Amino acid sequence: MFGFYKKSPAARKNYSDCSGCSLCLLVCPVWRKSRDVSLTPHGHAKALQNGISIAEVAASVKNCTLCMACEPVCPENIDIIGMILGLRRQQVLWERPPGRDRACRGQEAAPTDTSSTMLLPDQALHAHPNILARVAALLEISISEDDGADISLALESGATIAERRLQRFLDPLRKPKKIIVADGLLLRYLKQWLPDANTIGLGEALSGHVAVRRGLRATDLYMIEPRAYHTDYQRTVKHYDRLRADHGCAFNLDLQRIVIPATARNLPQRLGLAASNDEGQAHWALHGRNISRIVVESLEDLAAFENVSDVPVMHLAEVVQG
Repeated sequence: MFGFYKKSPAARKNYSDCSGCSLCLLVCPVWRKSRDVSLTPHGHAKALQNGISIAEVAASVKNCTLCMACEPVCPENIDIIGMILGLRRQQVLWERPPGRDRACRGQEAAPTDTSSTMLLPDQALHAHPNILARVAALLEISISEDDGADISLALESGATIAERRLQRFLDPLRKPKKIIVADGLLLRYLKQWLPDANTIGLGEALSGHVAVRRGLRATDLYMIEPRAYHTDYQRTVKHYDRLRADHGCAFNLDLQRIVIPATARNLPQRLGLAASNDEGQAHWALHGRNISRIVVESLEDLAAFENVSDVPVMHLAEVVQG
């Protein structure tokens, strides 16, 4: 029914298993801002249980930021992100019936380098070529010529992904021994599409580098990118707990070890159709902190913190000096 969006882990349940416990509300940035349950995972699951039509839920489903914080706290192990993306796909089909849907077809890409480790940058990293070059040199990796940005946008917006385009993107990625991904949503689906591949987020890759770890300070606020972190929560929470134990820096984690996002943008905001609430989110992440520096995994967070904080803000790759 949901095409690509149905490819979630077998253990995951669907909206019909939602008990209405509301634990997802505690970590939801949309709930924190709006206090409107209809905009939350709880609200969407209950709406579906009661037979709501796609026309009635079309506006609210766009408000999800896809930060993925709701999934680790869900006691029923519901595929909440799959539910949201499935609803967005249905919405696109409702607005543009089959035959009129604008598919993600992409462009013919040049053959991708078949190095043992491959980096898939996101748009924010492409916008900072000096940092991108630093990342590639630091991790000693090749940069993929096809970063899958159009596929990630199609996933987020509910557009169709042409099978030929998807396979053209995935085929070169079957060869590298490791794939490092800057886009947390794309990381989630690569883990499903290429289950045998060693695929990790860029933040985890950089924070595991000896030179980067040495550059961290106990007075840093380290901002974890939420999508990559929550995609593989059971493993990544251990990675960052070790990092905290070794270096003493603070993280944007709540008491449940869930990431508080610094920028939480819904679909209209990501498409540039509505103003973002980056300033409010950044203030929330900084509340009560006594820090000397902010270190970010995602370059989307850089400008948000520079606008609201007087302390230096830098990307994780920049903590290595010399």
